[in-house]
Amino acid sequence: MLDLATLGRLIAQHRSARRLTQAELARRARIGRSTLDALENGRATELGFGKISRILASIGLTLKVTEANRGRPTLEDLIAESDEQP
Repeated sequence: MLDLATLGRLIAQHRSARRLTQAELARRARIGRSTLDALENGRATELGFGKISRILASIGLTLKVTEANRGRPTLEDLIAESDEQP
């Protein structure tokens, strides 16, 4: 299960990869920079779906809802894992 702290770290990685500052991403997502900072650094305890959706869309990501797989990897997980190996 993806928690808010993990999501924040992923957002920070993708933001940095796109060479965006927190201020630039916050402006694009129409949220406060302090809110983005709290999310990226694991201090956000709650954040609305609308804000998360705007942040993700601003860096070219989206959330995907799937059924829980009881800890077993999906085909997509296995493909992604094999793509990451040299």
